[in-house]
Amino acid sequence: MAEAASAEEAAPLHPGLPDEIFIWEVLVRLPPKALLRCRAVCRVWRRATSARDFLLAHHACQPALPLLYVYNIESLDIIPFDRRAGAAADDQLRPVARLGQGPFRAIASCDGLLVFAMSDCRFSLCNPATRQYARLPVPPGFVPLGMYSRSPTGEYRLLLYRFPTGPAPDAQGGSYVLVLGSGQPPRSIGCPDARELAFSLSFLFRGGLHWHKEQNERIVVFDTTTELFRHMRVPVVSRCTNLFEMDGMLGVSSFNYAAATIDIWMAQDYTSEVWCNKYHIELPIAKLTTRFGRFNTHGFGVVASSDGHLLMLLKFSDWLLQVDMDGKLVASFHCKGLAYTRFWLKQTLVSHTFFPALERYVVNAKPFI
Repeated sequence: MAEAASAEEAAPLHPGLPDEIFIWEVLVRLPPKALLRCRAVCRVWRRATSARDFLLAHHACQPALPLLYVYNIESLDIIPFDRRAGAAADDQLRPVARLGQGPFRAIASCDGLLVFAMSDCRFSLCNPATRQYARLPVPPGFVPLGMYSRSPTGEYRLLLYRFPTGPAPDAQGGSYVLVLGSGQPPRSIGCPDARELAFSLSFLFRGGLHWHKEQNERIVVFDTTTELFRHMRVPVVSRCTNLFEMDGMLGVSSFNYAAATIDIWMAQDYTSEVWCNKYHIELPIAKLTTRFGRFNTHGFGVVASSDGHLLMLLKFSDWLLQVDMDGKLVASFHCKGLAYTRFWLKQTLVSHTFFPALERYVVNAKPFI
């Protein structure tokens, strides 16, 4: 048996290909589920695909996809919308995980990890690719504003807001930082006016959490390195906006209800806050409503395609529509309970040491179905 094991170790991972090419050009580009199946081939493949440097490179190769979900009374399907060219139709809305014992509501996304708000006012953390799940140690009276990995330590942290409970100094509201897995309580960083961000969704871009409140002339930015807040000018004030990224630039879309139009602005110079009006799209809402049902005015988002073009996702009753920048229908998907989250999912198999230290930690067990 020892000789057989030695022979297995000495043999190339794949006949006809150098191990370096097979590992770093082939295996590293596989989707997570396919890579997990490869681990069952032999011990050598399992060891090669379990090393941390390989898993970090594998995560870097994964596409960031718009996060959708299908919710019903009993479960929630987590769906990364694969709208890339060449993706099979059956794979575009294929769930990567299903959770039961809901309801769940996604409120943050970071490096393939999802933060959910629960019906009992508690919060949980989930990795759909590794099927890890745990409760987050968020004290009562606190709500997460976002999640981030802090450079250069690589610690994963939650930005929290604490609601004031009274006039006493220790009962004042403000912002706090919670280091996951540290066992320490949240640390105050001040900024009591962050209350306006509570229950708003953050967008992680260039090491900062970004929020744009409706009818506001500014974007609030939290620098995850200095852990300080600042403000950024925004060129548009609207009741319904959406932050996104394309080609390394921050973008903001603005929906005009009355005119049924969407304006797309891009930050050509992020540091100097120079914006450019990139697109003005007229949507055939009346025509689409006749065909697909009622339009959900909050169910729209802007996504960047793999070829550098922008596409829009629009929600009509039980339909999700994909529309190009000319307002033309590209694709339609019918699924009851399908919803758009404004988050992105970049799947990861990287192991995090903080996960097992969290309350009610499980792997491949309930609430996964």
